[in-house]
Amino acid sequence: MLLPAEKELRAVLARFAEARFRHDLQPTGYSSRELEDTSRTLCGMTGTQSVKQALAAADALLERLRADRCATGRPDQSLAA
Repeated sequence: MLLPAEKELRAVLARFAEARFRHDLQPTGYSSRELEDTSRTLCGMTGTQSVKQALAAADALLERLRADRCATGRPDQSLAA
């Protein structure tokens, strides 16, 4: 399985969080489809079957990328929002 780029993974996580928040705040047909779409994308990127698994896999991958960055001595660079 190809690993997603950190920037892309963070972008999908942000989209998922925003969709989850909007749907929880005011559920509509649109918010439901948006949440479903971002959930499917997140699962696809992480190679998992559920959102719970996808979030755990994304956390583990981001931690691994951070550890790799620290091991190579590269400074931690914040991603622009």
